Amino acid sequence: MALARPVRALGLAAILLWVFFLYKIFMPSTPVVQPGNYPSNERDPNLDPTGEPEGILRRVSDDYLPGIKNSARINATLLALVRNEELDGMLQAMGDLERTWNHKFNYPWTFFNDVPFSAEFKQKTRALTKAECRYEVIPKEHWEMPSWIDWDLFQESVKILKENEIQYADKLSYHQMCRWNSGLFYKHPALEHMQYYWRVEPKVHFFCDVDYDVFRYMQDNNKTYGFTINLYDAPKSIPTLWPETLKFMAEHPEYLHENNAMPWLTDSIRRPEHNENANGYSTCHFWSNFEIADMNFWRSKAYEDYFQHLDHAGGFFYERWGDAPVHSIALGLFEDSSRIHWFRDIGYQHIPFFNCPNSPKCKGCVTGRFTDGEAWLNKEDCRPNWFSFVGQG
Repeated sequence: MALARPVRALGLAAILLWVFFLYKIFMPSTPVVQPGNYPSNERDPNLDPTGEPEGILRRVSDDYLPGIKNSARINATLLALVRNEELDGMLQAMGDLERTWNHKFNYPWTFFNDVPFSAEFKQKTRALTKAECRYEVIPKEHWEMPSWIDWDLFQESVKILKENEIQYADKLSYHQMCRWNSGLFYKHPALEHMQYYWRVEPKVHFFCDVDYDVFRYMQDNNKTYGFTINLYDAPKSIPTLWPETLKFMAEHPEYLHENNAMPWLTDSIRRPEHNENANGYSTCHFWSNFEIADMNFWRSKAYEDYFQHLDHAGGFFYERWGDAPVHSIALGLFEDSSRIHWFRDIGYQHIPFFNCPNSPKCKGCVTGRFTDGEAWLNKEDCRPNWFSFVGQG
């Protein structure tokens, strides 16, 4: 018996709805773009299995035992700028790094402070390692506000920074720290014969066993700088940093490396408001609370000239130029980008961000998690830009 026309129409509609439903399930995925052109479905490469980096790797041996002459260690140190009152946080970070790496290689620790370290600080840090510990005081001429900075203008600038909700804007010591980390720490006499350093801050965490000498990795594989986390900065903390950089580059075009990372520094697609508010700078930077680097780069004429230009421009005090964007801009302009390495295999956290690889050598962090803070913090991740413009090497 033939079906009535209304019944046939309903049946056809049901089939069409079912076909549409299947299409929506199996259709090719497309990025969901949120404000700021931030694709919500980007895949963190840390979700993929992570092994050790390619290249020459030096393993632990008796040549790394503490206190021996002619050891396999090269001229390198673990480096921390820390106050006496930050002892507990320093012990936690130090314990993590000793457990995951340095108990095998016994590189020295060098601690810096603007005042002498207490006996308690020395006793408790020495108790955590078999490696040598050195305790250094920063010279006053490296720490104090330089003579060309106008105190009244600094105070007025702080008011503007606070109105723009720039963190630590009113802390003179924070401005001093950023300046010292940017262009003075490697000039300390204690580091005169050191080439490489691994920066360690109080309260950071390390999650993964690392079974090769990272300093020898840098040397043997011709690497200048290593990072784990790559972020956007607060553009209102650095409004004149990029314009001052462009002034410097106009005077010194010879310093621009042919294999630079300019697209990463100037991208305006992913976070256009950052580029606009920072006057042409994407604000992408290597988060320098973790950095493993060759100090010969900071000691180069290109970097020294750049730092002197910035230092006399006053932005370390009149704005809140941090060592992270200063280091990152210099590396992105003056260095071969292939010599900058993402240490994806080193699990790391500085609140609120993580680098947590997919590796059986890691425990205590969630694979692929970038932050355990508010969801909007995921927008602060600039690694995808680095991977896109430079790569994951």
